Amino acid sequence: MNEVRAISIFVRTATLGNLRKAAVDQGISPQAASHAVMQLEKALGVRLFHRTTRKLSLTEEGQRLLQNVEPALAMLSSAIDDARRSKEEVAGPLRVSAPKALGHAVLWPSILEFAALYPDVQLDVRFDDHFTDLVADRADVGFRGGSPPSGGAIARRLLPIQLIVCASPAYLERHGTPKSVDELHAHRCTGYRRANTGKQAPWEFLIGNEIVYREIAATLCANDIDAETEAVLAGLAIGQLGSFSAASHVRGGRLVPLLTQHVTQRESIYIYYRHRTEQPLRVRTFIDFMIGRLANNRDFFLEASELRA
Repeated sequence: MNEVRAISIFVRTATLGNLRKAAVDQGISPQAASHAVMQLEKALGVRLFHRTTRKLSLTEEGQRLLQNVEPALAMLSSAIDDARRSKEEVAGPLRVSAPKALGHAVLWPSILEFAALYPDVQLDVRFDDHFTDLVADRADVGFRGGSPPSGGAIARRLLPIQLIVCASPAYLERHGTPKSVDELHAHRCTGYRRANTGKQAPWEFLIGNEIVYREIAATLCANDIDAETEAVLAGLAIGQLGSFSAASHVRGGRLVPLLTQHVTQRESIYIYYRHRTEQPLRVRTFIDFMIGRLANNRDFFLEASELRA
């Protein structure tokens, strides 16, 4: 017996005072409604209604049950309505996880735009350089730079990540321009320390058809990409920066790309999420919005012609 269903039929019968009307209200046959009420009486071991050919009235036990279950049934109905509305309204809580490296440079302006357009969505954005398991961390949407996430999540590629060696015009004027990868060892260089391992990331280069990694001694090392970018802009050193950080500065003349024949593009920025059919409308709307703003957005990478220039 479906007890919740039987109690619902009992409450509607008591409220309407008629089993046939309660059946119509519940979208079932009178026979099915009568059977549900009798099953409930049998399970409880009490009679809930006095029955005559003309009249249906509550017994004392039925009256007590009605008083006890009506508030709980109303709360259950409200909860179901809220869940149903979450499929129809762009409102409610939305948990987003992303690496700090992508936060301010790529994601935050679009997230703020979404928040302004949909003020009824309560955004909870967590910047964390560790990979987020959506289920374990109760996140709705994640972003990741690198390779596509595994583990059953749906991933959509948004942007390529180019690793570009670059320096400010002021640095090059003072220290000269390296003409090869080997000449970098004679220059001041920045380093990026990975948050998840604590190790300094090697620089990587495309040489021929292979990706080659080099350990570059850092005169200034940080575990924050924005901080590293600021150091390069300040003319303190040469850095290898992601295109999402460097592109706007290259276009603005604040940075000069170097050794562009060796730029790599093996990684990308991804958005990932669980199956769309299981998502409330607020989550689907956010996913579509971020894809629309970021997918192949040229603000965050450089064309080959721009690198050559």
